[in-house]
This record gives sequence, C-alpha cells and structure tokens, in this order.
Amino acid sequence: MSTVLIVEDDSNILEAVAFNLERDGHDVLRAEDGLAGLELARTERPDLVLLDVMLPRMSGLDVCRILRTEQPMPILMLTARDSEADKVQGLDLGADDYVTKPFSMRELRARVSSALRRDELSRSVAATDRKSGDRLEGGDIILDLVAHEVTVRGLPVALRPREFSLLEYLMRHPGQALSREMILESVWGYSYVGETRTVDVHVRWLREKIEEDAARPAHLQTVRSVGYKFVP
Repeated sequence: MSTVLIVEDDSNILEAVAFNLERDGHDVLRAEDGLAGLELARTERPDLVLLDVMLPRMSGLDVCRILRTEQPMPILMLTARDSEADKVQGLDLGADDYVTKPFSMRELRARVSSALRRDELSRSVAATDRKSGDRLEGGDIILDLVAHEVTVRGLPVALRPREFSLLEYLMRHPGQALSREMILESVWGYSYVGETRTVDVHVRWLREKIEEDAARPAHLQTVRSVGYKFVP
C-alpha cells in the first residue's frame, strides 16, 4: 500500500480525490494549506505528494521547491492555470507531473499510479545497478550507477533523480537521435499528448550542469525536428 499526501485547500476536491485514491488501495494523508502539507511530508514521508499550486500560508510552488531539496518522492502539481509558463515553472522546481483543473478523476488516478510505478521501477533498477557495478563513460563524463554519481571533467556534479535518469538513457544510446516522445516514454514512463516541453526543460538543466558551454553543447546535442542525442 502506498501513502499519498494530498495538499488542497478546496475541501470538495480534497475529499473527492481522497475517496478515489483510498478506493484504489492507497493510504491518504490530507492537508489544506501549504505549511501543514510541508510538515506532514516531513514527518510522514509519503510515497507521493499531490500538491495544489494556489494554497494559503505557503504556495504549492514553494512547498515543491523545499521538498525537492529534502526528499525524492514523486510530486504531482494540481493547477487551475493552463499556460505553458506556469507548467514549466512547476517542472523547473522539480515537479514530476502536473494535472490541470478541471481534471477527470480517471486521469488523476492513472497519473498517480503511473508515477508510483515509475518510482518503484527506478528504485528497483538502482538496486540492481548497485549489485552489477554498472558504469557509463562518454568523453569526459562518467555516470556511476553504483554510487548514483556523475563526474564531469573529474569533478562531481549533483543531479536531480530525473536528470540522472535522462542522462543515463541518453548515454546508453550514444550517437542515436532520440525523439522527445521516445525520451518521455523511456524516462518518464508515459507521454504528454502534444506536449514535450518537459524534455526540453530537463535537457536545459543538464546542459547547464555538464557542458562547458551550455549555449554550444558538445555532448547533449539537438537533432532538429527530432529530439536529442548524446555525443561522447
């Protein structure tokens, strides 16, 4: 059984979501403001957080930013805003996914299940890699799956879990042009219909951390009209 924390100030939405997730077998925690949600996440360490953007006492974006520095659990943003800039802001802060209000309960339940499966798979793969001593090298980049560390030009580079997974996927296919849809499916485990901006955001983050000149990337290269490729 997974524990899901819902942070939502609309009591009707909160109870409707909680009812459906409990029916799916999840243990549900509830909070109606950002500060209470942050404290619950810290004390209870849930497997996933459903986080509204507009919250009293502390915004969902601030909660997301703080949690992402402290815990690795998946974070799904609930937002009434539908602009690309608002969605990208949430992703920039480390959210794994977003659901725009009004949403269907079926879609939300599917997103929650998908995020939990991806997280479980990621942990399983990491455990297997620790046993196998796997390590990837490409040019001046070394990705150590045993220690879950990346070094670039001999120096350690701190990556978020999703950035690490993205770099691993690209390094496992050196020189191969990979579409944004392929990357979403392989790294995130699903795709946004018609929306692949999240891949671009994460590639930009990676370039800023591993390239000598992020504006002229040597390793993470764009393949026009397709996606990206890793060049050793």
